Amino acid sequence: MSSPIDLIKKEVAKVVVGQERMIDSLLIAFFCDGHILIEGVPGLAKTTTVNALAKALGLGFKRAQFTPDLLPSDILGAEIYDPQNNSFKIKKGPIFTNLLLADEINRAPAKVQSALLEVMQEKQVTLGDTTFRLEPPFFVMATQNPVEQEGVYQLPEAQLDRFMLKLVVGYNSKTEELEIARRISSGSAEQIEAVVTMDMIADIKAAIKAVHVDTQVEEYMIELINATRHPEQYGLEKIKNYIHFGASPRVSIDMFKAVKAMAYLRGKDFVTPIDVAYIAKELMRHRIVLTYEAEAVGITTDSIIQSVLESVKIP
Repeated sequence: MSSPIDLIKKEVAKVVVGQERMIDSLLIAFFCDGHILIEGVPGLAKTTTVNALAKALGLGFKRAQFTPDLLPSDILGAEIYDPQNNSFKIKKGPIFTNLLLADEINRAPAKVQSALLEVMQEKQVTLGDTTFRLEPPFFVMATQNPVEQEGVYQLPEAQLDRFMLKLVVGYNSKTEELEIARRISSGSAEQIEAVVTMDMIADIKAAIKAVHVDTQVEEYMIELINATRHPEQYGLEKIKNYIHFGASPRVSIDMFKAVKAMAYLRGKDFVTPIDVAYIAKELMRHRIVLTYEAEAVGITTDSIIQSVLESVKIP
């Protein structure tokens, strides 16, 4: 009998070819009550994937296209005057859903980004004098285009820190791209069905929380995070001048959650160092602030994390 995770992946695979890493990362962030930022060039099925995931989970889905002229009310909603009743009424925005796709989030100005940040953290929206709690589950998948530079606002570190994972999506393989072209050209799109219920989602979350993490693995995770803050203690003097700020305290919390979900997706009830290494870059790449010296010589956060993974002793 197929597990709920296998059923979900099977449904998503009806419309998405390949991109297993993106699907795994989405599931990890969703079941850990986190949010995910995905960076990649247009046309990599980011929108299609999250839409398919929402349908397979039987949840509501909305998409918000972020633009430089966007206002917070375009996302959150606003009080609208009703002349017939001589009163104000609430018009809710696209934020009132289960899965929200914030497309090209770095195109919106700081005011819109800060409004979204509050909702992501507090899971509530205030419109006028009324505060609305968002119906759980609430999950944000934001995308940003790394190619274009005009009309783009840099995401502040405080907002990046609210995302549990940052995934960098690459191109499909030649075989996968051939399959995509054949499917699209023939118009043979299958209908996605909801394969899990809210009770099943709750059971999966409970099962993930019950995954065992050995004390040595817990200490290993903290060592990895500490190595980004004090690299000289781990024989990494060469990268010390490249790091302005190491991984934030939220990384510790998110890593303890994410590795359990990673193990669960692999069908195990205990965490291994492999699970930690597999997802370390997605957890930390957007939470390490580099110096100007690092940027000048082309050092990336991924290369910093790779050096840390190679230097910290595996239990």
